[in-house]
Amino acid sequence: MIDYYRQNSDQINGWLGWHARLSALPLLFGLLIALPLGWLARRYRWLYPPVVTVAGLLYTIPSLALFILLPGLLKTRILDPTNVVVALTVYTVALLVRVVADALGSVSEDVLQAATAMGYRRLGRLLKVELPIAVPVIAAGLRVAAVSNVSLVSVAALIGVPELGQLFTNGFQLSYQTPILLGILLSVLLALAFDSVIQLVARVLTPWRRAVPR
Repeated sequence: MIDYYRQNSDQINGWLGWHARLSALPLLFGLLIALPLGWLARRYRWLYPPVVTVAGLLYTIPSLALFILLPGLLKTRILDPTNVVVALTVYTVALLVRVVADALGSVSEDVLQAATAMGYRRLGRLLKVELPIAVPVIAAGLRVAAVSNVSLVSVAALIGVPELGQLFTNGFQLSYQTPILLGILLSVLLALAFDSVIQLVARVLTPWRRAVPR
């Protein structure tokens, strides 16, 4: 496996870079979309069932079908990485909407009342009190979404998008296990890297949790 990597390092590193970008961008975009949707579902209780249900249904769309359909909807080329970013953003939103709504819902009423008594208005209370307290739960959802994205990006290799999935298709076409095993290893390492970064960011955003004795 090491020899195979050395012989093809430039190409594999390029695929790894694309795989990381195609996994990370939907995570960021999905979070930015899921935050207001989750807040709305939490703020207006009647919205929670339809919003969460629709989000859940989005995740049932087969990824390969979505990769093929999006070029026609977005007027992009079939090999345009934009299709993958949009598709995975849809899946990320589907995973995170419920997480954000439930995370905000986990903030106790006593805390909300205390923040209001201290003079926080609704937006300030959301940004400075509710979201910081909800960070650990949201981070847990992001960790699941990150691993899911790393896995789903590989499917895009079937339509020719350059990323680590190319190792799987090449290995299958050549009946050669080494690139397949290398692709699995690099995907796992990439998922672990995303997981570590998310945990680190969550830790930085919640310094008070480190001050609590365990």
